[in-house]
Amino acid sequence: MSEPGEGGAATPPTGSDASLRVAIVGPTHPFKGGVASHTTTLAHELADAGHDVTLVSWSHLYPALLYPGEQAVPGGAPDVPPFPRTLRVLSWARPDTWVRAGRRLRDVDVIVVVHVVPVVVPAHLALLRAAGVGGSGNGSRGPGGPGPRVVVVAHNVLPHEPGPGDRPLVSSLLRRADAVVVHSDEQARLAAELGARRVREVDLPPHLPGGEREPRPPHDGPVRLLSLGIVREYKGLDLLVDALRDVPDATLTVAGELWGDAGRRVRELAADPRLAGRVEVHGGYVPSERIAGLMARHDAVVLPYRSATASQNVLLARAHGLPVLASAVGTFPRQVRDGVDGLLVPPADRPALVEALRRLAAPGAAAALAAAVRPPDLSGPWAHYVGAIEALAAPPAFDDDAPVHPPMGRVARLRSTVAGLRARRGPVLELTPRDLPDQLRATDLLTVDTEAVEAVETARLLGLPRAKDPVAAWAALGAVAALVRVLDDRGRTGVVVDESGGGSPFSRWARALGFAPVELELTGRRAAIEVLDVDTASLDVVARLHPGGCTASDVAHVVGQASWALRSGGLLLLTVPIGDDDPDFAVRPADVRGVLARADDLGLTLVGDVDGDVLGRMREARASFGGSDSPAYAVLRLTFRRR
Repeated sequence: MSEPGEGGAATPPTGSDASLRVAIVGPTHPFKGGVASHTTTLAHELADAGHDVTLVSWSHLYPALLYPGEQAVPGGAPDVPPFPRTLRVLSWARPDTWVRAGRRLRDVDVIVVVHVVPVVVPAHLALLRAAGVGGSGNGSRGPGGPGPRVVVVAHNVLPHEPGPGDRPLVSSLLRRADAVVVHSDEQARLAAELGARRVREVDLPPHLPGGEREPRPPHDGPVRLLSLGIVREYKGLDLLVDALRDVPDATLTVAGELWGDAGRRVRELAADPRLAGRVEVHGGYVPSERIAGLMARHDAVVLPYRSATASQNVLLARAHGLPVLASAVGTFPRQVRDGVDGLLVPPADRPALVEALRRLAAPGAAAALAAAVRPPDLSGPWAHYVGAIEALAAPPAFDDDAPVHPPMGRVARLRSTVAGLRARRGPVLELTPRDLPDQLRATDLLTVDTEAVEAVETARLLGLPRAKDPVAAWAALGAVAALVRVLDDRGRTGVVVDESGGGSPFSRWARALGFAPVELELTGRRAAIEVLDVDTASLDVVARLHPGGCTASDVAHVVGQASWALRSGGLLLLTVPIGDDDPDFAVRPADVRGVLARADDLGLTLVGDVDGDVLGRMREARASFGGSDSPAYAVLRLTFRRR
């Protein structure tokens, strides 16, 4: 995939041998909207992670009958920075472009198909067939087979207003894919119903237009509400405007394109004399450069959806310090803390919506909610998202539908896929103990930011895929060093279970070394390896690293798990926060020896020394924070080996 994109040649990233050749098929600039922004940002993030990425996009997308609004960004200014290696070669009216584009993708490792509406499915299927992806209808050519693997990113598995032929059409695409990424649990269930073999739910990461937050001018009048985006039936703006007739101390600005009957209905309701001077409707696309100013002139964002999958507008509101009034649908209940930084109401419930509007209109109420708004994490969710794509680009660690002869346990099946994974990915990064700097220790303490930043640079010099979070890189780099030096599994056949959750680069780096780590999502502190139903003494490595590391309240549980799950010689790799200010979250320095003693009682021997350098540096960190009674921030990485 060395062909340059439009606008000049671009040099592919110089990643390690473990990098992937990725083709993303989806909309980008000049097409507007959240999906185009997400697709473009995904290309940037995968390239930043060290992969060879080409974005295959459209010169002509939807016919006018299917997209009544303006498709291109007015004025030509992109919502997010365009991706340099972009090929705008697909045309809705030219099926030959689908086939030609697919033939050019036969040598990539993975094709990421961005799915939004069923009408584009025939183009995607034609492209995949031309790329050498089989058409058996039961998961393409099977895990690990020839041709590129296919990961479908489904923003909406089915449209918000589905048609009679949508289900079979979408099912044909999902069955062709090796894996499907969705952004809510309801969408995950729907994808499985339509035949997806492997579904991964991942939070939609931020791809926010609008620039930096602007100062908010003083305001002592009625609460000012903002609705931002296309007005469509499922978004429920008509319900909001109707409810405002009963709430005189609130104003509303509707800023966005007005589609069809839903747009006409909102205009009609806004003309009600009871709303005179309180509802302004600004039809048309809102350019990104206007968003910060709009946010600064309002007190809350409103999302009264009848139904939803995922939306960026909650994160966008948080980035500008605004609370959100939303329906309890899609991802909104996870994003809005009801009564803390926003309000949640049942969908299409007018009395509940009126009551919430009255609460928001009470003097000082919006300001109190705004004071609790926390800015969104703009990097961690992307690290998790990229990690999910990377994991799905490899064959699954185990497949419950595949026939197994003779019968094997899950751990045996985990081992049996490693050779296939290596053959599919090609050469992997070869690291030996001699390649690792002496300062990389299995057990170590992080107390200053410079050490974490140095870990990012060390990983780059070693040829590991890039990591954006320095603390996560520091934690994972020491764990990788333990894999190479202590585990010493040159055949890379060890069974590695990673409980680190989103944001940790450990699984990505373990795959770069040739392992096939099993990633477990942490839906709670205690979600862990029991879900694999593994045999006693059957695992080679268990990892729980920053940011999903052990807290003070679960460290004993994780150590206990590892004591029965690890084989003799197996490794437990974990990080624990050190500090005195939160007894549930951080381990107190005085309790570190107790953690080590408990592990030793359970047959886990510490690899490294805490009595000398580590505890000495811990005392220095405490002193630098003002004395022995002051909290000291630190992250302790511990490596244990099963006796």
